[in-house]
Amino acid sequence: MGSLKHLNKYFLKYKFHLGGGLLFILLSNLFAIYPAQVTRYTIDYLHEAVWLNNQAHGAAFKTQLLAQFFEAFFLFFLIIIVTTLIKGVFMFFMRQTIIVMSRHIEYDFKNEIYKHYQSLPLSFYKKNRTGDLMARISEDVSQVRMYIGPAVMYALNLVVLFVLVIGVMWKVNPYLTLLVLIPLPFLSVGIYFISNIINQKSTKVQQQLSNLSSASQSSFAGIRVIKSFNREEQNIRQFLTESLSFKSLSLKLMRVDSLFAPVITLLIGASTIITIYIGGKQYINGSITLGNIAEFVIYVNMLTWPVTSIGWVSSIIQKAAVSQQRINEFLNTSSQLNSGKIILDNNQGFSIRFNDVSFTYPESGIKALEHVSFYVKAGTSIGITGKTGSGKTTIALLLSRLYDVDKGEILINEINIKDYDLQSLRNKMGYVPQDVFLFSESIYNNIVFGLNENEKVDQKRVDEAAQAADILDNIKGFEKGYETTIGERGITLSGGQKQRLSIARALIKRPDLLILDDCLSAVDTSTEGRILNNLKTSLQDQTVFYISHRISTVQHADQLIVISNHSIVEQGTHEQLLALKGQYFEQYQSQLMQSEVEV
Repeated sequence: MGSLKHLNKYFLKYKFHLGGGLLFILLSNLFAIYPAQVTRYTIDYLHEAVWLNNQAHGAAFKTQLLAQFFEAFFLFFLIIIVTTLIKGVFMFFMRQTIIVMSRHIEYDFKNEIYKHYQSLPLSFYKKNRTGDLMARISEDVSQVRMYIGPAVMYALNLVVLFVLVIGVMWKVNPYLTLLVLIPLPFLSVGIYFISNIINQKSTKVQQQLSNLSSASQSSFAGIRVIKSFNREEQNIRQFLTESLSFKSLSLKLMRVDSLFAPVITLLIGASTIITIYIGGKQYINGSITLGNIAEFVIYVNMLTWPVTSIGWVSSIIQKAAVSQQRINEFLNTSSQLNSGKIILDNNQGFSIRFNDVSFTYPESGIKALEHVSFYVKAGTSIGITGKTGSGKTTIALLLSRLYDVDKGEILINEINIKDYDLQSLRNKMGYVPQDVFLFSESIYNNIVFGLNENEKVDQKRVDEAAQAADILDNIKGFEKGYETTIGERGITLSGGQKQRLSIARALIKRPDLLILDDCLSAVDTSTEGRILNNLKTSLQDQTVFYISHRISTVQHADQLIVISNHSIVEQGTHEQLLALKGQYFEQYQSQLMQSEVEV
């Protein structure tokens, strides 16, 4: 139950729902007990009426006695019907408060988890699988809701009913009540041991469910690769293996879970047998009536479902505790990227200085940058090139504060980047990553996604961004234009179209700092030239980072740096670096020869 303490704040928030539910539970159980007492009066009255009838002499008296009996019997019957209906009404209100409360908490809890996901750093998503994240916010939260709603409702119902019924039974016959309760300690011990087994098996089931979700998500995301390599059958076999494992674990859990009902039913049956046997002996001795025995049997049967539900409720709580523990693992994960307090002013510009920056990826331990220093004046551009894996993309990630440096510092306008408000900082940036991601939405919605929330959508601004990214003609060529749905991850577009659409999404923001991370690799040189010329025209006052292994992308920048083995090895303008006859020169010559061969 320790892991479920996190939910107490929600019980406090919806205390009126919980209190109202408890009130309706109490009222419904009060009216549930009353019919048993009426039954006792009815049977005792019937027994007395039969005795009187046997003792009576004369047809007239018997007729009068029979009429009184049917009148009383009808009254008892009517009372039972009315009290049962009232009980049903209060049970309806009981569900309308507690079950509705559980749905409200489920809604709030999912929002809390999702909001926390958004605050976690990029390293968190690299360490955890998407399927696992989805399982915890869906399947695990659903298991927790079963605890918040049905488990709480039936547990409260059990406690209230048990107190009321045992209280009435004790008042009628303490000795018989004690004998009826004999099986309950054995019931508690059995539930304790079986619950521990259920807890262990539930953990394995939930973990395997995450594996199954991750396998499904990975397959759907990589369906083009799977089909192109003709690996459908292999993929089906892999999924079948995970699915069979989940099935096996679930069946093992159900086998243990199925022990509850027979064990509890047996113990409840034992209570009924004790009631009839001991009650019969006491009736023979004259200490109780037949109505008392019938009343006790009804009370024992009234306890049958609530006590039987102990196993079911215990199972729900065990599963919910396991799920909540899995959720808490992520909720207890905090982001190390703390937001500062300085707000960037409009049109302030971006000067950027890297001072002896070193960085190692925390999730993998791979060194990315080592003692990197350079300065970019506000409103100028810088080109960053180097071989794959040299650390170019890491600079973009550090500028966006998706990671923080290990050593050294990054200064924006001579102030440490960590001192700026994170939202304010990113609002001033436009970032086009090399791994382009597009939403399964219309082209229009994908472009305007780049706007800040408080900005109004202007069609002219959308067209300008699309034109600068050299994608406007393609959009107009589609049958539905901007309303064309591009499919999940932009599957209906070519690689170059996806990159250009991603550039348009960044340009519509009109950022003070634009970071282009190898985002022209899928376009031809003529298209690349048009886009770069458009950027020169539209980004005259902005600071721009051109990051690419292609010299043609970076050579027009105001300054260039070459990164090799995670450090800067050359720095200068295009002409200066060519004159050095170093790595930049070799890279330029190699790409120049390759382009001549392609022509």
